[in-house]
Amino acid sequence: MPQATRRRLLGAAALLPGIARAQPAWPDKPVRIIVPFPPGQAADIFTRLYADELSRRWPQRVVIENRGGGAGAPALEAGARAAPDGYTLTAGTSGTLGVNPSVLPRIPYDAERDFAFVSNVVVLPLLIVAHPSLRMRTAAEVVAAAKAAPGAIDVATAGPATSQHMSAELFVHRTGIRVNMVHYRGSGPAMADLLSGNVKLMFDSVASALPHIQAGKVVPIAVTTPDRAPQLPEVPTIAETVAPGYGAYGWTGLCAPAGTPVEIVQKVNADLGAVLRQPAMQARFIELGGTPAPGTPEEFGDFVRREIAQWREVARIANVRLEG
Repeated sequence: MPQATRRRLLGAAALLPGIARAQPAWPDKPVRIIVPFPPGQAADIFTRLYADELSRRWPQRVVIENRGGGAGAPALEAGARAAPDGYTLTAGTSGTLGVNPSVLPRIPYDAERDFAFVSNVVVLPLLIVAHPSLRMRTAAEVVAAAKAAPGAIDVATAGPATSQHMSAELFVHRTGIRVNMVHYRGSGPAMADLLSGNVKLMFDSVASALPHIQAGKVVPIAVTTPDRAPQLPEVPTIAETVAPGYGAYGWTGLCAPAGTPVEIVQKVNADLGAVLRQPAMQARFIELGGTPAPGTPEEFGDFVRREIAQWREVARIANVRLEG
């Protein structure tokens, strides 16, 4: 080999370690997670729990950016349009990823194509709860009463196109009944009316209703998840009582912009999964009314697509639309 060629090759080889060092390991600056709701809501609470743990694992902190309003659409749009470098992640939820594509006429993002799915994080069981004065104690009794007086039974929800509303619509469809949906501006006002007896039935989250159930102020009728909720193991599911195959829940997962390098998505998935499998973290999630749901990016992507398909059908049948 000519001497000049050998010198060039040796020089190039000498540069390789420097080139490798010039590309720092991710993350080398703070990582932002956009939460599409105000502080204090379930998606915010659970996201902050694991974000604190990731901050301890990574050399950079994880910071939360709350962007409420617009059914979460502006926040999801911001997450989808962010640079695909792993430094902006988004807490995608049952509403923003699962329901919005079917109920928002001018949705500014594509829930299936604009994101790299990292992992589901938490499943939030929902349930039917009743005021103690109501004589019904089972889902079968609710269905029988609704069939005896179509449209006469009021059912409170946290608002149009929320997980609670869509779960109630799915329940109505699967059981062939008709009820009067009473929409509130959030779970809090709806629960206040249930506690006062102004409305006697409600679809709510276990996380929200659990303190009132434990205090004996409301009565659990049935949970919406395919399996019983760990917080209420004695309460049957809708699927095992009146609608085989029924399954609905709130959930929050983690996404990155489409095009984010696969190795970054895999690292976040692995570290997030390790955090969610910690016994102390699992216990805290259950205490707060949720169930940890770590999985692979592929599993989460398949889950989101199934959710979109299910709620698209429910929105069509019930004619659920959000304007604006």
